[in-house]
Amino acid sequence: MSHPTPDLPILGAALGHEDLAAHRDWLLEAPRDLELQAFVDAEVLDGDWSDLAADTVRLLDGHAGRLGIHGPFWGFTIASYEPEVRKIVTRRFQQALDVCAAVKGTHVVIHSPFTTWGYNHRGLYPKDATRTVEAARETLAPVLSRAADMGVTLMLENIEDIDPADRAALCEALDWQALALSVDTGHAHYAHGSTGGPPVDFFIRAAGDRLGHVHLQDADGFADRHWQIGHGTILWPAVFKAIAETGANPRLILELRDKAGVIPSARHLEALGLAR
Repeated sequence: MSHPTPDLPILGAALGHEDLAAHRDWLLEAPRDLELQAFVDAEVLDGDWSDLAADTVRLLDGHAGRLGIHGPFWGFTIASYEPEVRKIVTRRFQQALDVCAAVKGTHVVIHSPFTTWGYNHRGLYPKDATRTVEAARETLAPVLSRAADMGVTLMLENIEDIDPADRAALCEALDWQALALSVDTGHAHYAHGSTGGPPVDFFIRAAGDRLGHVHLQDADGFADRHWQIGHGTILWPAVFKAIAETGANPRLILELRDKAGVIPSARHLEALGLAR
């Protein structure tokens, strides 16, 4: 194995609450960024999560990396055409900001509203582009204003996105207030392999210096696998070369289904001379 050099980017991870203790030493060996996955579900956000937040703060005593949470996403889009749904989504993200305040987090991951269906029907419904922007604006305006006051950035993650420029155009329309771009490598690889999107490194390059966050997971191009790094077919040298070329300093978050693969994934990327 090659020895990591100080100028290599530092890896972090997305972890459930039950995974924090097992990864504490790894999280503290360098200023590793961390994403909390314990506050995604409605049942948690609607309940009393104060003890969970307090225990999180206790477990992370001494942690020097950047901290954030994955925001809620189940069952909705940030650009719903239904006014009553937009109210619910706004409330969910306000709850996410409440959590951020409690754990001293500075990012919230939110999901892109762009779909395969929407991409393939461009031009057939000319008002859709404007309706998407306006629906997202109404949903997010109070959330973005509060996030900006808190020093929190909402990271807009590609999900079904085929064109990596779509999220940037939406953020531009929203004046980039408290917004940055997130690239999920497995989602991009799925789009490339199954729906006609470009390779993963193209998604990274398209984000440019607006790249604030990357979910690192390996996959096969057919589905959203969240495999350990090295177990799929993503070309990692191309991905990390593209990240370096953006000039950005994104949070590099290993987001794996099996958390036992987090440290082996980090070691794999170290052995490739790509990260530490």
